[in-house]
Amino acid sequence: MNETSSPGDLTSRLRSRLETDRQRIEDAAARELARLGESLSAVASDALRSIEADTEKATARMRELLMKAWLRPLVVGMSLFLGICGGSWGTMHWLSRIIDSRFETLTEVNVRIHRARETLAELHETTWGVELREISGERYVALPARTPSRPAFTMDERPYLKLSRE
Repeated sequence: MNETSSPGDLTSRLRSRLETDRQRIEDAAARELARLGESLSAVASDALRSIEADTEKATARMRELLMKAWLRPLVVGMSLFLGICGGSWGTMHWLSRIIDSRFETLTEVNVRIHRARETLAELHETTWGVELREISGERYVALPARTPSRPAFTMDERPYLKLSRE
């Protein structure tokens, strides 16, 4: 056995040792990288779940805020709409009742006027056109036109007789 080494043997031993060391380092690095990858994957999954949960909570809050923000103007608008419509309906109902009562009053007044005219015409017929008048504090009887008598005076082509104050 020859215990002398040659430079080639040393180089080949160094190469084989370097190759073994390199292989061990690569295996250790690969294992570490795999562990780091799994750890990073777990951290990323946790972060993703947390982000999804936070996003869901924020979305729910936003929906609630939007619902409240949409609901308030709707309630106010509907209240105003109903108030205006109700007030308008009430006002129109009140005005129509007033107009109806005015029409009834006008009808009653027209009926009274008609009756008064009928009464006046009847009075004129029954008195044959004789009228009582007061002129400057004196009382006179106006006779129908073309009455053959001696009147106190004539006015409007009608004779007038003076009444005594007794």
